Amino acid sequence: MIGKLKGIVDSHGEDFVILDVQGVGYIVHCSGRTLQKLPRPGEASMLAIETQMREDSIKLFGFISETERDWFRLLQSVQGVGAKMALAIQTVLDVAELAAAIACQDKASLARAPGVGPKLAARIASELKDKAAASGAPPARLAGLDRGEPAAAQDALLALVHLGYGRPQAAAAVAASVAALGEGAPVAELILRGLKELAR
Repeated sequence: MIGKLKGIVDSHGEDFVILDVQGVGYIVHCSGRTLQKLPRPGEASMLAIETQMREDSIKLFGFISETERDWFRLLQSVQGVGAKMALAIQTVLDVAELAAAIACQDKASLARAPGVGPKLAARIASELKDKAAASGAPPARLAGLDRGEPAAAQDALLALVHLGYGRPQAAAAVAASVAALGEGAPVAELILRGLKELAR
C-alpha cells in the first residue's frame, strides 16, 4: 500500500496528475481543489495517498493533507458515495467548509457537488455527524461546533445566507464564531461575529 508520494509534477489531466517519482510516473487522481494547489510541471510536490485495489485495477488518490484524505475515507463510508463522488464533494468544499456543512447539517452546500441530490446530501450530513466524531476527525474539532446543539448555529447560518453570503463561506464563519464564543453563545452574537469573520 502506498501512503505518500514525493516527486516531480510531470503533467496534469482533467482529474489526475502524473507524479514522477525517481523515473516512475504515477497517475494520481485528485479533486479539482487539489489540482489547483499543485505546482507547475517540473516542480516538486508531495501528496498523501489513498490506494484502492480492485480485481482489475489499482487506483491512487492524492491529497494535499492527511486531513483531506481522512475526509475522503469518511465520505465513502456513506452508502452511495464512491471515490468519484467523494472527490466531487471535495472539489466543491474544502476541509473547513465540509466540516462546517456537516456540523451545521447544511445539506444545500453538500448538494452543490455534481451527482449529490437532496436525499444523498441528507444522508451524508446525518451519517458523518457521528462517524466523523468516532474517527478522531470530528466536525466539532474541525469546525468548532458542538454535535448536540446545532440550533443556534443553524439560525446564524440561515441569517448570513439571507444577507447574501454563500452557504459554505457562511457555515465556515459560523463555525469559527462558535469556536471563539463558545457553544452557548446566542444567535445574535454568532451572527455579529460571523460578519466579522466574513469581512476579513
